[in-house]
Amino acid sequence: MSKRRVLVSGASKGIGRAVVDRLAAEGHEPIGLARTAPADFPGQFHEVDLGDRAATAAILDAIVAGGRVDAVVNNVGLARFGHIGSIDLDDLSLAYDMNVRTAVQVVQAVLPGMVEAGWGRIVNVTSLTTLGVAERTPYAASKAALETCTRIWAGELASTGITVNAVAPGPIETEMYRGLSPVGSDREARVLDRLPMHRVGTPAEIAHVICMLLHEDAGYMTGQIVRVDGGGSIGVA
Repeated sequence: MSKRRVLVSGASKGIGRAVVDRLAAEGHEPIGLARTAPADFPGQFHEVDLGDRAATAAILDAIVAGGRVDAVVNNVGLARFGHIGSIDLDDLSLAYDMNVRTAVQVVQAVLPGMVEAGWGRIVNVTSLTTLGVAERTPYAASKAALETCTRIWAGELASTGITVNAVAPGPIETEMYRGLSPVGSDREARVLDRLPMHRVGTPAEIAHVICMLLHEDAGYMTGQIVRVDGGGSIGVA
């Protein structure tokens, strides 16, 4: 596989960092976006609050000015929960802005270079919760919107050499997950009970699938939602 410049949002930790480490190990050039830069990032990193549309635009302009971006992993995510009847509308707005607007903004910034090259990969990170998990409306609905974007963009770009797919993880061992489901908690017990594998996944297991979709040989796969969830989606409508 040729050396590629790959832009990863939410790249400082969790799934994003696992993707970056794998890409770097394979000889690619990861470009990270997140609020705080880790000290040991194996590539170019830009500190930016992705919730700030203008700041994000300025950083994207600088990245594109430095060369074509070959692939994008829209990994950044904001989790806001609530039972219907008590959902904070500000939470709903924030979730859509971070989980959908950022993906649209990033893709639109780098898309001209991909189209000109006749090659590109876009992978959106969504969630098992899009299939219906209680109290997840702000988060799950925004991630479901991103899955719809995935299918729309795949159709619109199918003739250009650019593929667009999504990876939908189940519960993964990240700070965000542990903040809601501490080890040994009743909440974690309920989560694991719904998973046939009865365990939480690792960032590396998700990064493996994301990087597969970025590969040269993944050129005939587009518009797909790949569920990596320990079997959690089995039997779910």
